[in-house]
Amino acid sequence: MSTTLGYLGLGNMGQPMATRLIDAGHTVAVRDINEAATKPFMERQVKVAASGKDLADNSEIIVCSLPSNKIIREAVLGAEGLIEGDKMRVFVNACTTGSPFAEEMNEALAAKGVTYFDAPISGGPAGARDGTLSVMTSGPKEIYDEIEPYLRAYGTTLVYCGEKPGLAQVLKLANNMLFASNIMVTSEVMAMGVKAGLDAETMITAISAGSGRNSSIDMIMPRSVMPRTFDFGATIDILMKDVNLALEEGEAQGVPQPVSQQTRQLMLLAMHRGWAQKDLSELAKLVEEWSGTEIK
Repeated sequence: MSTTLGYLGLGNMGQPMATRLIDAGHTVAVRDINEAATKPFMERQVKVAASGKDLADNSEIIVCSLPSNKIIREAVLGAEGLIEGDKMRVFVNACTTGSPFAEEMNEALAAKGVTYFDAPISGGPAGARDGTLSVMTSGPKEIYDEIEPYLRAYGTTLVYCGEKPGLAQVLKLANNMLFASNIMVTSEVMAMGVKAGLDAETMITAISAGSGRNSSIDMIMPRSVMPRTFDFGATIDILMKDVNLALEEGEAQGVPQPVSQQTRQLMLLAMHRGWAQKDLSELAKLVEEWSGTEIK
């Protein structure tokens, strides 16, 4: 008999990731509190679970994509949560939660005989749709070997970090801290160049082939900022959460992070302006406003 997968959380990342698992021929059940998010799956005759417990009563391996530790904790450990189900034996955390939370979940699930496994992802909604995500993993090696074919439905780069719970979370936080900092510094240099008279496309062409290349040069600027669509697909508050977690991790390890702290301060300014639900590419507007120019 084939393994039944469950997918919890059908947001900007979860929806395309669950879809790719289904398209790859795997048997998948899904769960989300938003009925609009489950409608496309119902139309494909995919089982939509009525609760977390229902999902875990029908799925051996469950992948979770939810926006915050509080929401994950409630969905997994709360009333009618996954932990009350009878069939789940592996919980795959595709979220960015930080290592202390990973250790907490590992302990709570182990008490119920469920194996916890980290598999946070990077690459944005476009990468999820295209199946080109980077997947960072940590947990029991035998579980990695079992779930690797499922992870490859949406990821092309799979990195196994080790057995310790939370190792993949630390790597993901390192990635996202770099991503956030790149958005801010790239916005600054692009505004500088455009205001001086350089063509933005010319800057992108040169920098993308040079030592300054980064994810914002590759994705954020050309796809979301310069065409003025601001549609990367993730909100500022989600990235703010990851930046906070990265700084907490650094403090716990005794690593100074003055550059990362400055990125956080800039993002906090956006949050205090009420931009929490704006697309993260709109962080560039902070620099545009201060410089009196538009990156286009």
